[in-house]
Amino acid sequence: MPSDVTAPRLDAPPKPLARPIQADLSGEVFAGLINLSGRRRFTSQRLVLYAVLAAQGHPEALDTARDALKLFRDAHLALIEGKNGHPGVFCEELHEAYYGALDGERIIAEFIALAERVLNALAAGGEVQTWLDELIRSATPLLAVLNQLTQIYEELSQRHSMALRGQAHELLGTITAIARQARIVSFNAQIVASSAGQAGRAFSVIATELSGITGEIDKLAREALGNAAS
Repeated sequence: MPSDVTAPRLDAPPKPLARPIQADLSGEVFAGLINLSGRRRFTSQRLVLYAVLAAQGHPEALDTARDALKLFRDAHLALIEGKNGHPGVFCEELHEAYYGALDGERIIAEFIALAERVLNALAAGGEVQTWLDELIRSATPLLAVLNQLTQIYEELSQRHSMALRGQAHELLGTITAIARQARIVSFNAQIVASSAGQAGRAFSVIATELSGITGEIDKLAREALGNAAS
């Protein structure tokens, strides 16, 4: 191992408690989580590539590798700690993936620490090949972990979307039932008004208007139900 560069101390962050999926998470939030997870995959491979190029003396490769490391770290912290409006580790599946069987947090943290050692050694002009070889070897198993994490975010997004569609379907079904009941009430009111003679004409107009409104509500609800089912 190189001895001229001091490896940064890596303190393991505390494990957050798993929480159930938040009902107020939007599709936009899930899209952002998937984007960040995908960014980790891309920047991890970009980092390794440009670290190799920097070791070969390519100009500006070290700066590009540092930029990739920053993007990777920022994306990871946003996903873990919930920065910039993201919810963090918000459910049991993610908690298990990061801190359980998959051990994603430890693997990612070790990759970040190793990348920092390599880039610091390159900047100092010291011996780096041993650490660089280790970084290269770590890239493939890391990518497998990142792929699994991205798949979890995608599955959570699909589940959330299905739950929202189910809620919308139930709500629209309730609206349809209410509209039908209101139409029955309106029809009965028209019958009563027609038998009330002159005094019932004004009431009949109101009942007819109510019937038209409930019919329109029923039509809109059916259209919305069709869209929710598609």
